[in-house]
Amino acid sequence: MWWFYHLANAVLGILFRLLLDVHVTGVENVPRHGPFIVIMNHLYFLDPVLVAGYVPREIVMMSKVENFFNPLFALIITLYGAFPIRRGEVDRRALRRSVEALKSGRGLLISPEGTRSKVTRALQEGKDGTALLALKTGAPILPVALSGQEHFLTNLRRLRRTPVRIAIGRPFRLRPPNTKLERHHLHEMTQEIMYILSALLPPRYRGVYADLEKATTQYIEFLTAPAEGGIT
Repeated sequence: MWWFYHLANAVLGILFRLLLDVHVTGVENVPRHGPFIVIMNHLYFLDPVLVAGYVPREIVMMSKVENFFNPLFALIITLYGAFPIRRGEVDRRALRRSVEALKSGRGLLISPEGTRSKVTRALQEGKDGTALLALKTGAPILPVALSGQEHFLTNLRRLRRTPVRIAIGRPFRLRPPNTKLERHHLHEMTQEIMYILSALLPPRYRGVYADLEKATTQYIEFLTAPAEGGIT
């Protein structure tokens, strides 16, 4: 499978250079070894391949089960490292696959919003699954913020390259609460995760997490020092 992943990324890299003007920051934040959970804002169909193409580690990704209904497309995305997830329900099989991916020492790509933000292109409420998986596995979380790619098709029709910004933030782990883990703890962790992602985005993409003054880091343990002038 991974030969196809690297081949596909090589081909996509050529296409990206032709069709996009990608500016990436924070590549030095990507863990060099071991498992990690990549979280991204999800606003366009290109998002997963942009993350896989510009985060220099092998990444397993979830894809909605509907994408596997077409046998040919299912084969392609399976070879690329994707597995199906049923949205809107507790998908225990997808959870097992997620844990297996992390145990293999690879990255796992998750959209904590649970679905694409097709209308506003801005952050929606995060779901608690990311926090639960991070606590269960102990894997660090790597936030990746994407912006600009939603203009791709419009610019393509005009034969213009699309400026895309990819900001890779500092990796962090979640600290479990001092008491028994309850649902409200997961919700609070999810809010903290989403505000970290929001802080990496231009203001118009921040959506329900626009007010960064509400951000807390009670459960956050950063694994690297902040860049000079960066957010602590």
